[in-house]
Amino acid sequence: MRAMIKFSQLSVRRGTRLLFESVNLIIHPKQKVGLTGANGTGKSSLFALLQDQLHADHGSVFIPDSWVIAHVAQETPAVDLPAIDYVLQGDAEYIQLQQQLLKAEVEHDGHLQSELHDRLAAIDGYTARSRAGRLMHGLGFMGEQENSVVTSFSGGWRMRLNLAQALMCRSDLLLLDEPTNHLDLEAVYWLEEWLRNYQGTLILISHDRDFLDRVVTQVVHIEQQGMKAYTGNYSAFELARAEHLAHQQSAHNKQQREIAHIRSFVTRFKAQATKARQAQSRIKALERMELIAPAHVDSPFHFSFLPPTRLTAPLISLDKVAVGYNEQAIISKVKLSLVPGDRIGLLGPNGAGKSTLIKLIAGVLPPLQGKRKEGKDIKIAYFAQHQLEQLTLDESPLQHLQRLDRLASETELRNFIGGFGFHGDDALAPVAPFSGGEKARLVLALLVYQKPALLLLDEPTNHLDLEMRLALTMALQDFEGALVVVSHDRHLLRTVANDLWLVSDGQAKEFDGDLDDYRQWLLNKNKPVKTANEPNSNKKKDDRRAAAEARQKLQPLRNTVKKSEQQMENLQKKLAAVEGQLADGSLYEDKAKDQLKTLLLAQANLKSDLDEAEMVWFDATEQLEAAQVGE
Repeated sequence: MRAMIKFSQLSVRRGTRLLFESVNLIIHPKQKVGLTGANGTGKSSLFALLQDQLHADHGSVFIPDSWVIAHVAQETPAVDLPAIDYVLQGDAEYIQLQQQLLKAEVEHDGHLQSELHDRLAAIDGYTARSRAGRLMHGLGFMGEQENSVVTSFSGGWRMRLNLAQALMCRSDLLLLDEPTNHLDLEAVYWLEEWLRNYQGTLILISHDRDFLDRVVTQVVHIEQQGMKAYTGNYSAFELARAEHLAHQQSAHNKQQREIAHIRSFVTRFKAQATKARQAQSRIKALERMELIAPAHVDSPFHFSFLPPTRLTAPLISLDKVAVGYNEQAIISKVKLSLVPGDRIGLLGPNGAGKSTLIKLIAGVLPPLQGKRKEGKDIKIAYFAQHQLEQLTLDESPLQHLQRLDRLASETELRNFIGGFGFHGDDALAPVAPFSGGEKARLVLALLVYQKPALLLLDEPTNHLDLEMRLALTMALQDFEGALVVVSHDRHLLRTVANDLWLVSDGQAKEFDGDLDDYRQWLLNKNKPVKTANEPNSNKKKDDRRAAAEARQKLQPLRNTVKKSEQQMENLQKKLAAVEGQLADGSLYEDKAKDQLKTLLLAQANLKSDLDEAEMVWFDATEQLEAAQVGE
């Protein structure tokens, strides 16, 4: 039998609930699979099956015996082990060989020592520590933290250590369940590049559509006790599923209402746009939602923000404010005025002070210097992860709402909370056993119900699934107040933020660019700054050498521009050919359904490749022009 993962007539129950029934699926080696489906459909159970922690009621799961499986531990032991040594434990064979080598050295067994050294070299063991260090650096750890003990890190940073440990394993199969939840945007960018280069088979559960689009080559969707495989990335899956749902008339009618609503706020945003580049980036993201909405027409989440109880202008103003902890400023000289309609996304490296700035705006942290002025009688809604722990565990979602509004009827409150997925008995159940996602939905519901004028969201999507993220994105389009958001979810940032602010190097200032520019900024920020050579007697000779070197350095840029132009020309020809085929009316008949799917997928992939080639060409051209001007 070939090396593959194979489910044959698989049926699985958890208690009385049927998760899978007669499922057949093959995952080939080196495929990168995104596993999607509503909460509770069985994604985590599928991971348990693959790790032999859960067994089929009927049918079978086949994984090659020789495969090494890596996954992220959900708990971190309270050990006083240095962090880098904890990460190294992910390579079990390396650790085993090191232990055997120590024993051989104690026993003065030279022959065994030689054999073990050969085996260490064969598995690249002598670079293991440096590989572990690179993994930690990519996930946001500073060099000096490598030797800090595991117990000194907070829960979120311990989860990063667990992720680094899983990546350290030289695995054949890597199982990742929401790996970006505890990461900032910088670490998300790094992780997606690492996974794109991963040589094994990857199965990924994620609710970050941009992350899925960049990493996976196949989507397996779980619904109605079955699994269906779709070729391509997440966007291609949405297109294919939307087409399937469109054949159902009731779903189709609802889709049309969703699309009409999306078009209305795209049109409205175009009329209000003032920043060309950022506006264009957001318009493209909003227009793509016309394709997204139909694929999520059966989402259980639908809600909207009610008009704020009071709006003033400005809502909040900060004048030369410094903020920090223990009289030590993290950010200084902040000038910001928020008025209704403002939509700000905060960017910046981990630890730069994004959450600190949100706490200042919320009034949770007082300014160390300068003035913070708040509009009279406005309501501020502040979402942060610690608020999930402040829910009253023995009370139900309905009781939480009733404490906010004693006069509202139970029917009104149950209708409202139903939009956040709390229907029937779920609205009356105590909060204590709720998942992180359910608690996050409840906290959001409580904030929305208070009709805020200013909404502050610090990583609001960490525990939310794709359906709830879409519902939140849709609701924010019609929010009348001001919004400030920190998020590693690029789709959310693109579709709700009109302006981006960069928090870095002790400052918070408007960022001139979009998320693609920010990615480039991250790539460039750690490059060493070149200093001018000290003057010497051979200045003319040095100048000639510098000019020659400058010309030589420009050559790769010229090559990139030329290569990108050729690539764009080829892609445009291919795209024109595909779109010519799509113009054939016979394709839209039922018998040509498979051919239409293939062409739509090819069109989506070609457009994505063309966008990427255009971005490479644009960046290289700008750098080349800037360099030539400076010569």
